[in-house]
Amino acid sequence: MDPFLDLSARTGRFTHGAPRAFAFGDDARLLYFLRSAGPTDPYDSLRVLDTTTGAESLLADPRDLSPEPGELPVAERRLRERIRLVAAGIGSYALSGDGRRAVFALYGRLYEVPGDGTGKPREIPAAGPVVDPRPNADGSRIAYVSGDALYVAPAGDDPAPAADDTTAPWSAGRVSPEDGARWGLAEFAAAEELARARGHWWSPDGQALLAARVDESALQRRWFADPAHPELPAEDFAYPEAGGPNAEVGLWVLGPDGRRVPLVWDTATYPYVSDAGWESPEEILLTVQDRLQQNVLLLSADPATGATRELSRTTHPHWVDPLPGTPARLSDGRVLTAADTADGAARALALDGVLLTGDGVQIRGVAGEHDGELLVEAGLRDPAEQQVLLLDPDTGALTPLADGPGVHSVTASAGALLLTSAGPDGVRRTVRTADGREFTPADLSEPLPYRVVPRLARVTELGLPTALVLPRGHVPGQRLPVLVQGYGGPGFQDVSLEPRRWQHRQWWADQGFAVVTTDNRGTPNVSPAFTHAMYRDFSRVTLDDQVAALRALGERHPELDLDRVGVMGWSYGGYLAAAAVLRRPDVFHAAVAGAPPTDFRHYDTAYTERYLGLPADNPEVYDRESLITDAPRLTRPLLLVTGLADDNVHPSHTLRLSRALTDAGRPHQLLALPGVTHMTPNGTHEKIAAQQLAFLKAALR
Repeated sequence: MDPFLDLSARTGRFTHGAPRAFAFGDDARLLYFLRSAGPTDPYDSLRVLDTTTGAESLLADPRDLSPEPGELPVAERRLRERIRLVAAGIGSYALSGDGRRAVFALYGRLYEVPGDGTGKPREIPAAGPVVDPRPNADGSRIAYVSGDALYVAPAGDDPAPAADDTTAPWSAGRVSPEDGARWGLAEFAAAEELARARGHWWSPDGQALLAARVDESALQRRWFADPAHPELPAEDFAYPEAGGPNAEVGLWVLGPDGRRVPLVWDTATYPYVSDAGWESPEEILLTVQDRLQQNVLLLSADPATGATRELSRTTHPHWVDPLPGTPARLSDGRVLTAADTADGAARALALDGVLLTGDGVQIRGVAGEHDGELLVEAGLRDPAEQQVLLLDPDTGALTPLADGPGVHSVTASAGALLLTSAGPDGVRRTVRTADGREFTPADLSEPLPYRVVPRLARVTELGLPTALVLPRGHVPGQRLPVLVQGYGGPGFQDVSLEPRRWQHRQWWADQGFAVVTTDNRGTPNVSPAFTHAMYRDFSRVTLDDQVAALRALGERHPELDLDRVGVMGWSYGGYLAAAAVLRRPDVFHAAVAGAPPTDFRHYDTAYTERYLGLPADNPEVYDRESLITDAPRLTRPLLLVTGLADDNVHPSHTLRLSRALTDAGRPHQLLALPGVTHMTPNGTHEKIAAQQLAFLKAALR
């Protein structure tokens, strides 16, 4: 294997050894995180940094607890796919309400460990393979999911109740009813598309659980069979296909005395639950959305009666674009919501319905409150950069906390901050305590092989963000075939100064290509109007902008040979690549299309209907966005790639297009990868690069 590709595969694309999954605990005295032992070690351990001393401690090493890796429970494996988690070892953890204990599942076994380093991990007996364990406020009880049920287990050193404690004790065992539904886990649509990956929450006093009840009986089943192992049975799962039924989702309050109280809202109109949690033992806040996601409501619920009332409503005629950290109620009682400026030029924040920010600031997320102000991530300059700012909720005044070149993000708790800054020279993390001291969690990942500074430009009258990467040592004037690489779909920004994403593009450039990446309309972080331009118009907007940007760059850079243009991408990027050679063969001369959703009638409800509407109401839109009927038009070389274990863009998408091409007599190539999921883990991405390179070199001469 090529040395760069081999290194990328062995280091998990340069992520092994990098700290991740940070969480403050014990009033920010402790900073928990996951990290492996080095750049070629894929097994993440649980660690903690004491912010009073700067000392780092190992809390749990998965190889000490299980020298031989075990099988993940099916529910955990699928949840990891939904949240794009590829790390081995300890994948995630949860803290007690006081932040002094952590619990985690390892190959279906349940463990808890004190955060101060005074004890070793202790295995807790469980009813079966454990998924998503979460401790209560003091760590005395742990809720977890096994099978389709929610259970509670006592922690290893469960304290005796105080003499004056009159609350009902939680007994060990199942706490959800046996009613044919699944309890305590997020359904497919929530975890994949709505950024809600959990399904149960402890009350602050540890005396009640809020749990999601998910009934998937109306959904169609999707099946996987591994053709490399015909002796094994097929595996199936419930899938919410566009236009079809969704899972029925409800929220229930469960008590130790058997009390079960359903939260009551108009679930027929607002079927999606995108967030939930306890504000106090007497109040729950939840965020619900209508099916087309044009209305987002923040509701307050009474856990004693289940009654709800509306606190805020955010609407948009196309769709309400998610803004992390909103809607939310601030500590002073005011409600913070996402908003757009009247002309659609800026993503903004509103307090009690009044705009707090305006033009010139693109709000990207709210990290919480800090020293009486709002801690926000925003764009002030080029969309490729991101700043961390303090926002005065009374005046709207902005104070930069991290605003140098690059992409900055933040996590906060109890006056402490974790600032992450990424740029061409790598990623830097700084812990800043409330009293001004600073620490840097150790990063043991492989140094990035290339220092890539892509040539950024905003092109055409639309101001499309573009990036150009040329071979190292390129001789000015030398003509190069062009390789368009990108995603192009809603929800993901390609042109960003985050450094890891440019490593593979530099490798492709060094193979003799000018690598071009464009964020067409529909992608985030330019403006709301820019993002919403893709509404019910995927392929035309995507291709028009990609072609316009390519031609604009060709005029600026004469070394780009626009008579030899290849295009490659994965997921929506695979859709872009296939559509490019099927519909614009005058511009694109070869394509590698990985995991393309070739007919959006067969993709999931929450994503597809948000942008394209319901198939029954908009059949012409779905007809236009399907690539199947374009098969007879193929005149350019096309390599289709799919993972046969992909439960996101099911391999049937690729196989349907391949069958249509075969029926039309159109030559193409198909690379089907047994056992490979949508994330192409374990070096698959690198292992197929040589075949993709050979295909493109042959196609582009």
